Amino acid sequence: MKLQTIGGFAGLICAATYVFGFAFLVTLLAPLGFGTVAIDAHAVVRFIDANPGVLILWNSVIYILNALALAVLVVAVHQRLHANTPGWASVTRAFGLIWATLVIGAGMIANVAVERAAYLAPQDMDRAVTLWETLHAVELGLGGGNEIAGGVWIGCVSLAGLLGRSLGKVTSGLGLLTGAAGLLTLIPIFGDVAGAVFGLGAIIWFIAIGLTLLLSRTNA
Repeated sequence: MKLQTIGGFAGLICAATYVFGFAFLVTLLAPLGFGTVAIDAHAVVRFIDANPGVLILWNSVIYILNALALAVLVVAVHQRLHANTPGWASVTRAFGLIWATLVIGAGMIANVAVERAAYLAPQDMDRAVTLWETLHAVELGLGGGNEIAGGVWIGCVSLAGLLGRSLGKVTSGLGLLTGAAGLLTLIPIFGDVAGAVFGLGAIIWFIAIGLTLLLSRTNA
C-alpha cells in the first residue's frame, strides 16, 4: 500500500479521534467542566474513583491514537509537498513531528494522572485531587490546553499546499483558518472559543486532507 494511501487513512483516523473526543466532552464529561477553565477537580477525581477506565479510554483515543496517526500523516504530507515545495515540506515535517510528540506526551501524562488519582482517592481524596490538578496542568501545557503546535503545522501545510498547488484551494484555505484559530489559543481571552473553532475546523481539515491523499493521483 502506498504511503499516500496510508496517510489518507491516517488523516481520517485523526478526524475520528476529534469526533470521539467532542462526543465525550458534551456527554459524559460535560458535568465535570472538561474543556473549560471551570473544571471541577474534586468532581473529576470522584469520577475517576468510580470510572477510571472511561478517562483512560478518552485520553488514549484523543491523545495517543491521534498522535500515532498524526505522525504517519505528517510523513505522508511531507512526501506530497516535497515535489513542488521541498523547503516548505521539510519545515512542515519538523513542526508536525513536534506536534505529534507533544500530543503523545500529553496523553501519557494524562493517563498517569488518572492511574495515580485512582490509587490515592480511596486513601486520601485531597492528595489525589492535588496530584491530579498538578499533572493535568502539565498535560494542558503540552498541548491539551493550547493548540499552538497544531495551528503552526496545519497553517504551514496549508500555505505550502497553496503555494505549490499540492492540496487544493479548499483544503488549503480551510487549513489556514484552522491554523489561525490554533494560534489564537495563545491569547487567554480567546482561548476557549478559539480552541473550539480549532477543534471543529481540524475535524473538517483532517477529513479534507485525508480524502485528498486518498483520491488525488500521485506517483508516491
